[in-house]
Amino acid sequence: MPRWSKHFLVIAALLPLAGQEVKFSTSSNLVIVDVTVRDRSGKPIENLKKSDFAVLEDGKPQQIAVFEFQRLEEQAPAPAARPRTAVAAVRPAPAPAPAARPGQVQYRDRRLLVLFFDLSSMATPDQIRAQQAALKFLDTQMSPADLVAIMSYGSKLHVDQDFTDDREALRQVIQGFRVGEASELAEVADTADANAGEDTGQAFTADQTEFNIFNTDLKLAAIESAVEKLAQLPEKKSLVYFSSGIAKTGVENQSQLRSTVNAAVKANVAIYPIDARGLTALVPGGDASKAMSRGQGIFTGYAQTQQRQQFNDQQETLSTLAADTGGKVFLDNNELSLGIVQAQRDVRSYYILGYYSTNPALDGRYRRIQVRLAGYPQAKLEHRQGYFGAKDFRQFNSEDKEHQLAEALNLGDPLTDLPLALEVNYFRISKGHYFVPVAVKIPGSEIALARRGSNETTEFDFVGQVTDEKGKPVSSVRDGIRVKLDQSNASKVASRSFQYETGFTLPPGSYRLKMVVRENQTGKLGTFETQFTVPDLAKDGPRLKLSSVVWSNQREALAAAVGAADKKGKLDKLNPLVQDGQKLVPSITRVFRRDQNLYVYAEVYDPGADPAPSVEATLTFLDGQKKVFESSPVRLTRADGARLPLQLQVPLGKLTPGRYTCQLNVVDEVGRKFAFPRAAVVVR
Repeated sequence: MPRWSKHFLVIAALLPLAGQEVKFSTSSNLVIVDVTVRDRSGKPIENLKKSDFAVLEDGKPQQIAVFEFQRLEEQAPAPAARPRTAVAAVRPAPAPAPAARPGQVQYRDRRLLVLFFDLSSMATPDQIRAQQAALKFLDTQMSPADLVAIMSYGSKLHVDQDFTDDREALRQVIQGFRVGEASELAEVADTADANAGEDTGQAFTADQTEFNIFNTDLKLAAIESAVEKLAQLPEKKSLVYFSSGIAKTGVENQSQLRSTVNAAVKANVAIYPIDARGLTALVPGGDASKAMSRGQGIFTGYAQTQQRQQFNDQQETLSTLAADTGGKVFLDNNELSLGIVQAQRDVRSYYILGYYSTNPALDGRYRRIQVRLAGYPQAKLEHRQGYFGAKDFRQFNSEDKEHQLAEALNLGDPLTDLPLALEVNYFRISKGHYFVPVAVKIPGSEIALARRGSNETTEFDFVGQVTDEKGKPVSSVRDGIRVKLDQSNASKVASRSFQYETGFTLPPGSYRLKMVVRENQTGKLGTFETQFTVPDLAKDGPRLKLSSVVWSNQREALAAAVGAADKKGKLDKLNPLVQDGQKLVPSITRVFRRDQNLYVYAEVYDPGADPAPSVEATLTFLDGQKKVFESSPVRLTRADGARLPLQLQVPLGKLTPGRYTCQLNVVDEVGRKFAFPRAAVVVR
């Protein structure tokens, strides 16, 4: 739909003023809207003129500057053997000469289809099915009006073939895919649920990108990058996305999902996801391709419920991509080539309308588009309904920056230029109130530093809001932090991360947290949204009352922080992770090195005390169902009022690199209660 083209006109004054060159510049945003016009019977209405259309943005009339008609003939598929027609590239190298004017059609009367193979989400059998479906389409269903491009994603995005109608060239690219490539990544994004996952008995070796190990946002980011490459073309594009679903993980991915959808809308790309698994009958506990389930979930029905929920979540993400971009999802069908045909048939003759928006504001707000047609009251018009305006950070003053952060909390368009990871914990401070510490991690490779004197500096702005189940704000935070680094630390920034910590005091309940972070050197913004629950640990019950479990590999002095907000001192008094001037830093990604120690902290509330409490805690490392290490027991017999803090420290040098399930075993021997919280950790 909308497409932006910025044009700068620079004029040097003929009479320089005071010996200086005077420059004038102007910029404008060209918005492209593709409109399909059909009569009551569903047939395209042709031979319309520019004067027949009226375009409005937020109710204000816009002058149509670009008008083109794309006539796509309804023809039967052409025979397989056809001469090649040379066409330009989606990602040309070297870049071609610029178009004669903005919005100029490069592929007249052609249908643009992109076959996108997400190899990282498909197991080997699914890759074979997707490959065969694409080959069948090329051989028997591709029409003379079709131009096809091929993209793939394994560990990074590749444009394997530019738009062409050369079937043989397309076949060679598809047949050249290595079956099974990146298929092991399809299992990495699993839920990591220790009670419902499969027991493979294999260790997981972490790659060098620690920040993204437990994050499936990369798949959505790859789609976003793909549609951005297509944004230079004003024509309507269809992206056929072969995948085995995009699973939800412990890291909320709603922000990246919305950003991907909005990028597709701006680029006028409709996404047609195809579930390469075809018609699937889920076998309780997994079929022969899965290892046996660990834990007791297979006997209680928990594993089957999680299996079905995970499958539905994967297809739900595909459905969202289709519905929000104007495409259609193709699920539960073994004839995958029909999904490509579906995308092919949806693109019929249409009109390309372009206008320069009269709204110059770069505020990121949603702008609604209306297209009206005079003289055809029964005509049905299909087009995108609107777009989000652009944002420009360089022109912001201090008030604009504050307004941008406030607007970012309410924008429907999430911001993902700055990647974030976030962890929420909870600790009881009274029977009706809990301290909820929040840790935000930012990869150092994304941070720009500015030199000031002998130091390198950067600044961060943080704004967060907690809302209850009804969407009512219950707490918020606003921090500005300046970071100063000496030369030795600045040289290591790219391989390290920044971690920001704040906290809230909340009663028990279910909440949603939205955190916006801005790096003020480049203006990059990142949004993170997640839901969390603070349980009521004041009520008596059969379970042991246990706080969140914090997993860490780092203790540091409060004075060692590279930056701090003014209100941190007050929060540190409430934070149980701060003791004797030392802070336990949560490991959000839970990736550790063998030369480090694993620190574990939790709190037991209202332990049995007759006459004194007696709580024993150990830490167990499991590789599948096999116990590979267990720490020495720690026994606690003295409680701090109704609170008993647990602290364990385990050296990781005895463990081989891999992925483990780490279980904290807590037994209240007097109260006869226990808890066994687990977490997935990686040792490298």
